Amino acid sequence: MTSASLTPNDSPLNGISQTQKERLAYIEFRLYFFGTIGRADLMKRFGVAPAGATRDLALYKELFSDNIEFDTVSKTYVIKENFAPAFEHVLERVLTALSQGFGDGVNPIAGPLIQCEIPVALNRPRTDVLAPITRAIYLGKAVRLQYFSHTSGESEREIVPFAIATDGLRWHARAFDRKSQDFRDFVISRMRSPVVLTTASVEKHEKSDSDIQWNRIVELTLVPHPDRKHPEITVNDYEMKNGELHLRLRAAMAGYILRQWHVDCSPEHNLEDEAFRLWLKDPLTLYGVSSAIFAPGYRSPA
Repeated sequence: MTSASLTPNDSPLNGISQTQKERLAYIEFRLYFFGTIGRADLMKRFGVAPAGATRDLALYKELFSDNIEFDTVSKTYVIKENFAPAFEHVLERVLTALSQGFGDGVNPIAGPLIQCEIPVALNRPRTDVLAPITRAIYLGKAVRLQYFSHTSGESEREIVPFAIATDGLRWHARAFDRKSQDFRDFVISRMRSPVVLTTASVEKHEKSDSDIQWNRIVELTLVPHPDRKHPEITVNDYEMKNGELHLRLRAAMAGYILRQWHVDCSPEHNLEDEAFRLWLKDPLTLYGVSSAIFAPGYRSPA
């Protein structure tokens, strides 16, 4: 796992191996977000020898001299005032690294890199369950498994998964269900003993192209909740343009996301909980969206 991806015009990095680019990106990550980096940081992260760490730091300084300088007092490299990142640091990856650390299974750094508090994940899929699901997605195969649901209890299913998704609370697999002959969301933590059916064929109607709700894109407009004070704070929080936030979401996921974001989807914006700082400007945009049953306050006009 790296904290940055390369920009397409990285001419100073031409001819440099991918592994060394990753180490240079890490040097910049430490400079950008911590302001300092030493040989020990590279040695701990990548398991390189002291001489190798020294060469990487010297190379970064050679390529991007305006970003880094050696501090003779601390004996470490520090960020320069006119620093400009040479790598594209993806925000989600940065936040994950800061809050949870790096971990590639070889040279893991456990725990947050700075003091950080994040909610405990109460619902976590098991790795030995997740892995067969992702293998089946990649290979385009079906899976036989035991599944637990509120309506039918435990049952054996054959599903054809093609994507995983999260609603912010639970991880799902989007899949064709051979039992109901329909596309559905399956909570991964409710699965047991998945087996990839490597020799069985998958029919055309079981593939993602036939999933209408997954392929349908709905365009939603969110605005500050009309009944809450200080709408300008909500505008700033969500970087709204002209007081509106425009989203394009898959119909299969829209209801989950609106619930996670605490969006009041009632036509009269009458949900009283102060947690609802956003309102769906036109609830009719959810008409025919299967996941709308999860959208707070939504009522189908039918």
